[in-house]
Amino acid sequence: MDNHRIAVVALDGVTALDLAIPLDVFTVQPGLPYDVRVCGIGDRVTASSGLIMAIDHGLDIMDEADTVIVAGYQPVQRPVPAPVLDGLVTTMARGARVASICTGAFALAAAGLLDGRRATTHWQHLGELEAQFPFVQIDRDVLYVDNGSVLTAAGMCCGIDLCLHLVMRDLGATTANRVARALVAPPHREGGQAQFVPAAVAVVGESSLAATRAWGLNHLADPITVSEMAKHARMSVRTFMRRFSDETGTTPLQWLVNARITAARELLETTDYSIDRVAQDSGLGSAANLRLHFRRSLATTPTAYRQTFSCDYGTAAAV
Repeated sequence: MDNHRIAVVALDGVTALDLAIPLDVFTVQPGLPYDVRVCGIGDRVTASSGLIMAIDHGLDIMDEADTVIVAGYQPVQRPVPAPVLDGLVTTMARGARVASICTGAFALAAAGLLDGRRATTHWQHLGELEAQFPFVQIDRDVLYVDNGSVLTAAGMCCGIDLCLHLVMRDLGATTANRVARALVAPPHREGGQAQFVPAAVAVVGESSLAATRAWGLNHLADPITVSEMAKHARMSVRTFMRRFSDETGTTPLQWLVNARITAARELLETTDYSIDRVAQDSGLGSAANLRLHFRRSLATTPTAYRQTFSCDYGTAAAV
């Protein structure tokens, strides 16, 4: 991919974490083809925390950006400046990519970019987004929504998932997972998980299922069952399924499918294995099953995916 220009819009009241996420995700790995700049109205902005930050670029850099990301801000009732709305509309009209993190979705909605589209934001503000913008199709139980050229992420740290998703779209699963490791973040998560996980941290007397998930990742090529995962976790199947959903926001089977698809993507990118072997080594079984999952999840075929993202096998580790 040629150098990809990203403009991150910082509105007054910006959430500092939301602003930092794209700056780090797209630059943490040396050699990534991203040029990331922060823009806004004026030369400084006051964050929601009271922190005053300098802004190096005006809104004019939106005119040449390949991706424009609006960071979350507070309060969401504050009118979005007209130049920002105009910039977002123009960005969309010329075919560039537009995204938001957390409450940045309110700016996209105010510009009319979310009308008739699925979108999400921080779970605490979903009702407000729905009330203010009735033509937006609110998705309440996702980490992020990808509409192709318009993307929205849920609360704060879901911005990491969204940005990793963009890296995966642009550069493939291998690079996205390297970026996640550099950030010491979980591997890329599919957007269809619940954003509000009721028991993300283990309560006293309980242990995390991280060890069982790690075991599962090491045995993707095996025909793992939920019963076997529950046995590894030393729980009943019923308790295991409840705890797994509480921790991850998804079911064990869906988690396994997503992990196997990601494994298949990496094998297609970094090896010259046949489609049959990729299917076997990733745990998806057969070439037909691999093709089915790629059509459902990625709207492409394994062969087309390999043509788009394949690396020079000898230098893949340097990507």
